[in-house]
Amino acid sequence: MARDPETIEREIEQARTNLVATLDQLGTKANPQKLANAAKDGVRAKLDNPKVKYPLIGAGALIAVLLLRKLFR
Repeated sequence: MARDPETIEREIEQARTNLVATLDQLGTKANPQKLANAAKDGVRAKLDNPKVKYPLIGAGALIAVLLLRKLFR
Protein backbone atom coordinates (compact mmCIF):
# COMPACT_ATOMS: atom_id res chain seq x y z
CA MET A 1 0.00 0.00 0.00
CA ALA A 2 1.40 3.34 -1.02
CA ARG A 3 1.03 6.27 1.33
CA ASP A 4 0.43 9.76 0.11
CA PRO A 5 3.34 12.26 0.30
CA GLU A 6 1.53 14.57 2.73
CA THR A 7 1.20 11.79 5.29
CA ILE A 8 4.87 10.91 4.92
CA GLU A 9 5.87 14.56 5.35
CA ARG A 10 3.74 14.88 8.49
CA GLU A 11 5.33 11.75 9.94
CA ILE A 12 8.81 13.05 9.15
CA GLU A 13 8.01 16.40 10.77
CA GLN A 14 6.63 14.64 13.85
CA ALA A 15 9.78 12.51 14.05
CA ARG A 16 11.93 15.67 13.84
CA THR A 17 9.92 17.32 16.59
CA ASN A 18 10.31 14.25 18.80
CA LEU A 19 14.05 14.13 18.07
CA VAL A 20 14.50 17.79 19.00
CA ALA A 21 12.64 17.25 22.28
CA THR A 22 14.78 14.20 23.08
CA LEU A 23 18.00 16.06 22.32
CA ASP A 24 16.91 18.95 24.54
CA GLN A 25 16.24 16.54 27.40
CA LEU A 26 19.62 14.86 26.92
CA GLY A 27 21.34 18.24 26.84
CA THR A 28 19.69 19.21 30.09
CA LYS A 29 20.59 15.93 31.80
CA ALA A 30 24.19 16.00 30.56
CA ASN A 31 24.80 19.62 31.56
CA PRO A 32 28.27 19.64 33.21
CA GLN A 33 27.27 22.33 35.71
CA LYS A 34 24.22 20.32 36.78
CA LEU A 35 26.31 17.14 37.12
CA ALA A 36 28.94 18.99 39.17
CA ASN A 37 26.30 20.47 41.46
CA ALA A 38 24.72 17.04 41.96
CA ALA A 39 28.10 15.53 42.85
CA LYS A 40 28.88 18.40 45.22
CA ASP A 41 25.51 18.01 46.94
CA GLY A 42 26.12 14.27 47.28
CA VAL A 43 29.50 14.82 48.93
CA ARG A 44 28.08 17.43 51.27
CA ALA A 45 25.26 15.10 52.28
CA LYS A 46 27.78 12.32 52.94
CA LEU A 47 30.00 14.62 55.01
CA ASP A 48 27.03 15.80 57.07
CA ASN A 49 26.57 12.23 58.28
CA PRO A 50 28.06 12.04 61.81
CA LYS A 51 29.47 8.56 61.11
CA VAL A 52 31.66 10.12 58.42
CA LYS A 53 32.12 13.65 59.72
CA TYR A 54 33.64 12.94 63.13
CA PRO A 55 36.16 10.28 62.05
CA LEU A 56 37.38 12.68 59.34
CA ILE A 57 37.76 15.46 61.89
CA GLY A 58 39.66 13.07 64.15
CA ALA A 59 41.94 11.94 61.33
CA GLY A 60 42.64 15.55 60.35
CA ALA A 61 43.46 16.48 63.94
CA LEU A 62 45.78 13.46 64.26
CA ILE A 63 47.61 14.39 61.05
CA ALA A 64 47.96 18.00 62.24
CA VAL A 65 49.42 16.86 65.59
CA LEU A 66 51.84 14.48 63.87
CA LEU A 67 52.98 17.21 61.46
CA LEU A 68 53.46 19.73 64.27
CA ARG A 69 55.34 17.13 66.32
CA LYS A 70 57.63 16.38 63.36
CA LEU A 71 58.27 20.08 62.67
CA PHE A 72 59.18 20.97 66.24
CA ARG A 73 61.39 17.99 67.08
